[in-house]
Parts: sequence; structure tokens; C-alpha cells
Amino acid sequence: MFKYVGDISIISHHIIKEFLENKEVAIDATLGNGYDTDFLSNTFKKVYSFEIQKSACDGYIKRKSDNVTIINDSHHLLKQYVDEPVDCIMYNLGFLPGGDKNITTKCETSFTSIKEGLELLSHGGIMTICLYRGHEEGKEEENIILPYLGLLPKSKFGVMYHSFFNRSEESPILIVVEKK
Repeated sequence: MFKYVGDISIISHHIIKEFLENKEVAIDATLGNGYDTDFLSNTFKKVYSFEIQKSACDGYIKRKSDNVTIINDSHHLLKQYVDEPVDCIMYNLGFLPGGDKNITTKCETSFTSIKEGLELLSHGGIMTICLYRGHEEGKEEENIILPYLGLLPKSKFGVMYHSFFNRSEESPILIVVEKK
């Protein structure tokens, strides 16, 4: 197993932990099995975690920390639930590992959420987007999200793209957006 060239979620955790100065409020835009929420709850004072699948929310509530608010709703509605600046937003797009692969994030809602998330992100804040392109919806997310992020003004945002060079073109990618 590789230490660096492995799980893009672990890489995103490292980037957040090492490079983010303020660790007050975070959003996990895709709760899933809760690994990113666990990381965020151990790192930030307050965490909002979104998930459309009630079973995933119910499963996580049993182990959640006091600083985590679980929201059983779509991440594209994050501004309806979060009315304060956030230091970090994590996206792990795709489907719930071990769940129904027919239930995925959708390019329209992911795109809306990312745009609105960038508005909520505080100065110096970081957004990470793990994008899985091995299924049809993931390819659509890639086709709509990457061009948008590539056009963000460099005077306000730094955007870095991490990909596997010697793997399939469908391998996952990690995009990190830092707000100036």
C-alpha cells in the first residue's frame, strides 16, 4: 500500500489539517459512511453534515459527537441550514460505499452546492472535492464542475487538481480550492 499515492480522502484530510489555520466551522457536504465527518468533528468546533439517504443519517447519529449537526437533506440546500462563514467544506461525490450505487450525487445539485459553498467559505478557507468519475453521473459532475473551477479568478481562489497519472482515466481526482 502506498503512503501518499493512495486514498484521496486521506490526502484531503492531511491538506486540511496542515494548511488550514482557522478550524471553527466545517461542512461535510456528503456524510456517506461518516469518515469525513469523524475527521472534521475531531478537528473543528462545529460541523454540519449533509446526506440525502436517511439510513446513512440514522446510522451516523448513533455515534455522532456533540459538535456535529446531521442534516438529512441535499447539499445544494446548504445555505438554508448554514448562515455563518465556514472554514472548510468537504465533498466526497459519487455513491455511498457499500450502498445502492444507483443513488449518487447529481451534477446539478453538486454544482449548485459548490458555487454556494464558495460564497460561504471564509477567507483562508479550504474546500476539497473528491470526484469519482467511474460512473456516468461522476463523469457529468467532472464535465460541469472542473470547467467552472478552472475559471475562478486567481486573485480570489487557488485551485489545485490532483490525479493519478498511471491509472485509468476514470480514477478518482481531488480538487482543492483555497480562498484568498
